[in-house]
Amino acid sequence: MWLLGLSILCFLRGSPNIEMDEETFFINRERAVDYLKSLDKVFVNDQFLNWDKDNRVKVRIITSRAYHALFMHNMCIRPTHEELETFGEPDFTIYNGGKFPCNRFTHYMTSSTSIDINLKRREMVILGTQYAGEMKKGLFGFMHYLMPKRGILSLHSGCNMGKGGDVSLFFGLSGTGKTTLSTDPGRYLIGDDEQCWSDNGISNIEGGCYAKCIDLSPEKEPEIFHAIKFGTVLENVVFDSHTRVVDYSDKSVTENTRASYPIEYIPNAKIPCVGPHPKNVILLACDAFGVLPPVSKLTLPQTMYHFISGYTALVAGTEEGVKEPQATFSACFGAAFIMWHPIKYAGMLAERMRQNGTTAWLVNTGWSGGSYGVGSRMKLAYTRKIVDAIHNGSLASATYKTTPIFCLQVPDKVDGVPQEILEPQNMWANKDAYNATLKKLGGLFNSNFSKFTESMAGVDSTLSEQILSAGPQLV
Repeated sequence: MWLLGLSILCFLRGSPNIEMDEETFFINRERAVDYLKSLDKVFVNDQFLNWDKDNRVKVRIITSRAYHALFMHNMCIRPTHEELETFGEPDFTIYNGGKFPCNRFTHYMTSSTSIDINLKRREMVILGTQYAGEMKKGLFGFMHYLMPKRGILSLHSGCNMGKGGDVSLFFGLSGTGKTTLSTDPGRYLIGDDEQCWSDNGISNIEGGCYAKCIDLSPEKEPEIFHAIKFGTVLENVVFDSHTRVVDYSDKSVTENTRASYPIEYIPNAKIPCVGPHPKNVILLACDAFGVLPPVSKLTLPQTMYHFISGYTALVAGTEEGVKEPQATFSACFGAAFIMWHPIKYAGMLAERMRQNGTTAWLVNTGWSGGSYGVGSRMKLAYTRKIVDAIHNGSLASATYKTTPIFCLQVPDKVDGVPQEILEPQNMWANKDAYNATLKKLGGLFNSNFSKFTESMAGVDSTLSEQILSAGPQLV
């Protein structure tokens, strides 16, 4: 994604976002607008972002395809007829040229595809791709820029609320179980992917859900399965051309099959999608190295450190040539979206938590008893029991022990979970291999974090020292 904005924006080493000049943006903008003008029909959506009406953002989406219009109709907040009558000028506009390509010989272009955002003009231009998710991602990136300017923390997380009003945030990269654990039939769904945390409490940015549906069944995920009905957009799925029945187990196109639907298609969705200040923050990691505990309680500095790190692991065998687990990190669990330095978001998260007495937890949904290929995946039933214990408050009164290297606080017991798995080393037959793997992972964390320390100039020194001291201690 190409961005034209302000010099204060943060593009760290490895960021997928690149700054471009204004002339190039206008060349691409004119190309997209001229193409849209040439069509017999275009589709225009006027919608909202953020269920908190005090901080609502108006967006206008202009597309060439009905598919794109329906996708965004589902994903953004749908205004009433009365709200449309007084909608006025939008705060942000998308010009989606879809299949129409950019000129590959234009400065900065490396292919026929270009996705450009101009933060000063509050506009987005899409050329050469029909992937509808680019619009969702672009709006989320804009909210990651705008909301912190208003003192509001934007978050890439799921969110649900218990019957008693207790709210939990779920952070996690793909494959960690964020959607599975946040979509809990016993709790109200506030949102599955994008939230804001303001003085008013928590609010969903979106008006819909974008759920993975590979191997979907009514037995495993009934809420999502039954949300697929008239109005839902299915992507990359294979279906019988005669019966029109979808085969959710078919991976011939890609494993990344998706369903986009309005959030009210989920029976236990909380409408409006707002709630009080979160009681718990849950950071999910699928640790394929098998050395992180199933659950640990985090201090505020540790929360900032692990939030900035955004860790999970690629499983060996998922990519050609991968022979062992590979650590992967995404700052703030959404490096592609953040516009400011990760420490800005982490500091805001810590301050919100401090003000509201929020507790943070690191939950490992990955391997136990060894790395991938030796150990086994943590049973989902155990992870659900852990999350239940967080929600019912029983973990708050547990006795804790500190782990080596990562200095994590591990409880002595969790109802319904075998006590021996709570300390990872207990499940490893080869203790020397465990210690070596633990040190290896700690080194990978520290190596990844070096790119943040390189750009901490101007950051509060006390805050930066607290965060650095919360990482793995290898000395």
